[in-house]
Formats: sequence, structure tokens, C-alpha cells
Amino acid sequence: MAKVIVIGAGIAGMATAARLARTGHQVSVYEGSERTGGKCRTEWIGDYAFDTGPSLLTLPAIYRDLFLKTGKRIEHVLKINPVDPAFHYHFADGSGVIFPNLSLPKTYIELEKSFGRQAADEWHRLMQRAEHMWDVSRGPFIESELKSIPSLLKNKNFLSQMRTIAPLTSLRKLTSKYTNDPHLAKIVDRYATYTGSDPRKAPAVLLTVAFVESAFGAWHIEGGIGQLSLALEERLRTLGVSIFLNSPVAKINNDGRRASGVTLTSGEVVDADIVVANADAHYVYTELLANDLAATKSERGKLERSEKSLAGFSLLLGLDNSKIEHSPKSLGHHNIFFPDDYDQEFNDIFDRKIPVEDPTIYICAPNDRQMVKGENKEAWFVLVNAPRHDPNGGWDWSKNPEQYAQKILKKLDALGLEVSSRLDVMEFRTPLDLQNSVQAPGGSIYGTSSNSARSAFLRASNRSPLQNLYCVGGSAHPGGGLPLVGISAEIVAEAIGKA
Repeated sequence: MAKVIVIGAGIAGMATAARLARTGHQVSVYEGSERTGGKCRTEWIGDYAFDTGPSLLTLPAIYRDLFLKTGKRIEHVLKINPVDPAFHYHFADGSGVIFPNLSLPKTYIELEKSFGRQAADEWHRLMQRAEHMWDVSRGPFIESELKSIPSLLKNKNFLSQMRTIAPLTSLRKLTSKYTNDPHLAKIVDRYATYTGSDPRKAPAVLLTVAFVESAFGAWHIEGGIGQLSLALEERLRTLGVSIFLNSPVAKINNDGRRASGVTLTSGEVVDADIVVANADAHYVYTELLANDLAATKSERGKLERSEKSLAGFSLLLGLDNSKIEHSPKSLGHHNIFFPDDYDQEFNDIFDRKIPVEDPTIYICAPNDRQMVKGENKEAWFVLVNAPRHDPNGGWDWSKNPEQYAQKILKKLDALGLEVSSRLDVMEFRTPLDLQNSVQAPGGSIYGTSSNSARSAFLRASNRSPLQNLYCVGGSAHPGGGLPLVGISAEIVAEAIGKA
């Protein structure tokens, strides 16, 4: 059995460490910050708790499998509840629609109530296409190592699969073949932003996100999604994994052909048979490895050709309803408020590279008494899409972010949400803050975007060309988000097991 070093204690890093430790490997995790979890964390500010990273769990079966195969059922350590309704969508024309959880038939009924029978029928056909895409893509493109296009050509069903996936068709274009309803189009467009992408460019296969969300449900972990990080950390300690916090890695040691361990910023050298990097791939290949390393030239080239994902600007709002004499407008757990001109949002972020003038606003307002202390209080996590931090070629988020935070607050008030009158706590987080806290260049939430048909092949490979080095997490295959990084961990653990 091998001595393994995992760089980074994000969800993917810890999931990989747990799987490897369970099979007998000697695993050590080196984390640069003072806590585990990476972007997945629940933070307390005064009487309020906020999920400042992922605020939704989909495909919980991935983590049920992880906990079961590493020694204990997830239900014994976490309480996972369905969120119903799953989403509340609000539009600038005053209309709205509720998406029930775990029920496509009920969703069709709600769509018919809001937009008519035709819209419901069109959504039904969209979901049928999305299901076919999911069935075709999940095996070769998501749950397996993605090595190259030639490797896929060996599959005898490749051509028929490509017709289903329509790799050269954008998400926006595919949607237009099924519906002209502007409300449905906005909802589908939003699934592109789940991967930090532009729906006008992102491949049509991202429609599968809509099917997965509706078929497998939206879930909340009692106490906050960050409880998953704490449960994984405890699992690692039970399995004998050594976790070193405040221990940033400065360099991945190698002889030009294979990795042999790491050097910490303290100067300490730690040898290993295998290194697993749960850090942004661009950071791994440009900061932790020499830029002129011949073995990794191909990976550096891929990352240079890829387009970075969008970032996010978030507000953490603690609301005290006792400050007002009447009951405020009630929100669901997950709420999206669309602007009139959604395209302008993508123009601002990807083309002009400026904060969005009239952004789509996502509000996570969990009805979870474990996330507040006291009565009549609510903890809202508010997120808007934003350009990356890029002082040289884009937006510099070190300059006057408070002004943008106030702009979003005013829009929340204009939507009738009465935020200012009951505000108890308010903090904001910029893309620069994310870059500094988790070493995500520019604050790009998902590493690279999916803004082209080739984007899947431009992500970092799980198996690095530098022998004994593996990449896991949101910037590696198969991509970002809790479900995909959990799959990434399984792929890497299996690859190491076969090596």
C-alpha cells in the first residue's frame, strides 16, 4: 500500500482520502487554511449561519455511497432533508412559478398554472431530451476518466450518442428548438451558470442538470451544507488519516518524470509515493510545478486554451423580523429573481468584464432553526454572478466593493423584500475574497467554464502526465459542484487502485 499526500482538504480531497484510507493506503492531507471543507462551509456571524459555498445538495446518492463504502451510513452522521418546493422562480414581468421537489408531473402542473398548457408541454419535451442526454453522457463523460476524443471513438455507439448530446449545439440554441417561452428560456439558461458558463456558448448537454435536479431532487443538510465537510473530516480521523491544517504546500517535488512528495511553505519536505492535488488545476500546474516542466506541457496548454468560469459576489444577511410590526414577504428555500434582460448579464460578465448592472439574484433562505439563534430571525445567503477578479484585463474587486453591495441591497428592497428595515447583520464576499481564501485564481468558482464543445477536454485530467500525480476537484474532470467533485474523487481513487 502506498504513502499518499493529498494537497487540500476540500470535499474532493477529503472524499479521495477517505476512499484511499479505507483500502489501506497511508494518507496525509495538507491544508493551507485553518479549517477543512474548501468552498463548502457553514459560517456563523453573530446569531446567523450561512452556507457560503454550495447551498444545495443534488445527487445525494454519491455521498451515501462514499460514507457507506468508508465505514458508516451517512444517515448516522447527517440529517438530509428534501427541499420542497425545490425552487421559486420570479420574473421581471411580475409572474412566477414554483418547481416542486422530486416530481416532474407536479412541475408540469405548476407550469400550466403559471404560463399555460403549451409551456408545460414544452417543458415536458425538454425534460425528455435532457433525460436521454443524461443516460448517454453519464457513463463515458461523467463517471469515467475522460482521456481523449480518440478513446471515445472506440465506443460502437459513439455516433448515436453524439447525435443525442449535440456537442456543437449551444444550450440556448437547443432550448429554442423546443420553446419560445421567455420564462422557460431563462430557467434553462440558468443551468449554464451552474458550471460558471454562458448559455449562449455552453454545450446543450448542460440541459442534463435540469433533469438531474428534478429527477433526483434538491436536498438540504440540517445545520447547513457545511456539515458535510465536518462529517467528512471526522470520517478521515476515524480512518487514521493525518490532517495538517495551516500547512500550505509550496511545491510538488518531482524528478521531471514522476512526483515524489511535497515541500511545505515552512520548508519541510514530505516524501510520498502518490500526490493527489485538490487545488485549482491552474494553480497546480503554474505555481506548484515548474512552468517549464516538459512532462506537464500538454496540461498547461489545455488550461491556457480554456476559458475561466464566472465568479460570484455574495451577501450574508442576518434579518431580525422583530424590527418590523408586520410579517415580511415569505420566501422559499431557494429563490431566483430574474431581470428583464438576462443577456445583458452575460454581456457584462464575459464581454465587458464589469459587475452586472441588473443581476439575477439568488437567495437561499433555509427554514432551518439550527442556522439561527433566537426567534423571528432569518439567515439569507444572496449570490449574484460576477466577473472574475482581474486587475490587468478585467475588473479589480479591491476597489469599492461596498458600493456594489449597497446596490444589491437596494434592489432587494425594490423587489419588496424589506431587507434594510430588518437588517441585523451584513457581510459581503467578492471574487477577490474567494481567490485569497481558497486559492481560486480570479475567484472563478468552477475553475474553467463550459463555454465550448471542447471544454470537457480542456479541464485538467484526473491522471496527470507527471507520473504519480493526480488531480481532483472542481477544476479537474468531470467539473465543479458537489455531485461532480464527489464523482471526481471516486474516479481518482479507482485510478490509484489500478495503478
